[in-house]
Amino acid sequence: MARHVPTYELYGENTGKEPYFWLHCETIPSRSSLHHWEIRLHRHESFFQILYIEAGSGDATFGEVSHAIRPPAVVTVPPRLNHGFRFSRDIDGLVITIVSSQLSHLHSHRSRLGEWLAAPHLTPLDPGSADAAYVMQTLERLGKEYEDRRSGRHELLDSYVSMALRLTARISHEGDPNHLSTDENERRIELLNGMILQHFRSHKPASFYARELGVSPTHLNRIVRSVTGNTASELIAGKLIDEAKRELVFTLGSVQEISYRLGFADPAYFSRFFFKHTGETPRAWRRMEKSRLDRG
Repeated sequence: MARHVPTYELYGENTGKEPYFWLHCETIPSRSSLHHWEIRLHRHESFFQILYIEAGSGDATFGEVSHAIRPPAVVTVPPRLNHGFRFSRDIDGLVITIVSSQLSHLHSHRSRLGEWLAAPHLTPLDPGSADAAYVMQTLERLGKEYEDRRSGRHELLDSYVSMALRLTARISHEGDPNHLSTDENERRIELLNGMILQHFRSHKPASFYARELGVSPTHLNRIVRSVTGNTASELIAGKLIDEAKRELVFTLGSVQEISYRLGFADPAYFSRFFFKHTGETPRAWRRMEKSRLDRG
């Protein structure tokens, strides 16, 4: 008979409550010690996880296959994957749980990074490597920023997550003998995504990003479509919609307040923009999504 694999809303628990923020971070010992250092096979429907293993050892199980963990290392676990962990008592590090929709600007399945994020990975880190050292420092800063709860931390945490995942993917690829270097188009998409993250609240047009990248708007559209299947304008609008959805679900702000925070001068225009891209008004979408989350 098939073994039942529970679906957890947060790492190692089934609370029935929606998370108050798009990212949760805690030390691995604080959670695993409650379960005798073993997290049995389970899965998360809508969460992506990063485990930073700083010390100790253990095993990570993806599906039916186990992998030995030796520090320092990063483990990445996509949503809907059956996985579990067994740790030594001297384990140390962080487990970072992220609402998967927050990674939509990284998670294009037609890009090499998107394909990497869609599969589980255990990536050893060489502290002598500049990239690996930067990943370790970035994840440590992420943990501190999460605990400090200072103003502006959403943007900083988003940047830390993006940087850590991109560098970890690079390290993982470089350790794969079958890996081919990222081509120029994907490099430009990575730069474009970084600029959109910086400027999306200013509603810069696609021509602005083309100028910054040193290409024509037509050529930028050709590059973006070849990698993501969308136009540059659709990519920019998608970031605004993703952020609007995050605000609607995980904050108590009114639709008017959210529209202003996203750079819209007219809340009515924001509602029309949201409807155009989702088929629902912001209020209707918020009601449906909160109802779905409440049902678990």
